[in-house]
Amino acid sequence: MTNHKTKTGFTLVEILVSISIFVMVGLAIANYGRDIFSLNTSLQNSLTAQMDGRQVVKKLVAELRGASPSSLGAYPIETAGTSTLIFYSNVDSDAYKERIRYYVSGTTLRRGVIKPSGNPLTYPSGSETFSTIVRNVKVSTSTPIFEYFDGNYAGTTTPLVQPVTISSIRLIRTTVVIEADANKSPNPITITSQAMLRNLKDNF
Repeated sequence: MTNHKTKTGFTLVEILVSISIFVMVGLAIANYGRDIFSLNTSLQNSLTAQMDGRQVVKKLVAELRGASPSSLGAYPIETAGTSTLIFYSNVDSDAYKERIRYYVSGTTLRRGVIKPSGNPLTYPSGSETFSTIVRNVKVSTSTPIFEYFDGNYAGTTTPLVQPVTISSIRLIRTTVVIEADANKSPNPITITSQAMLRNLKDNF
């Protein structure tokens, strides 16, 4: 009787095929995990930017609604540009009106505050304190950050043409577009709000 021994094990070709399949599966899993992590990070950043933007606009609107003549008697609004807005408002617990400046530096919306001081009282430019409000702001001529309306504003009225006659302003609309990376999702976040200048209202 003849015994036939059966050889077991893998051939070199089978081993190479197995390794190739293993590598491809590993790469697919790694890429999937990377994409999920990247998407999650983007969504978290988007949510954070949206929340920060809304808080900033809310604060700005509150300050604008309280805009009033400076502690020296100057008109409530000093500068009304498309990306720069300077006005006076009492934003702390003392009796003086601070000079508030919102402006864009690069792609960052910043806020500068000058408290009046001295005798006689002045607003010394060297004492302006700065803070970063929103980063990754998309600056566009087609979407100004600040738009201004007179007493005839009815919801769909065209903004006043630049340069604005400051004494005509009765309402200010703020639009902040936040875009961290134009080449990546999610889409830009647009936050819009408007503030009626209560101390200047006439036809409202």
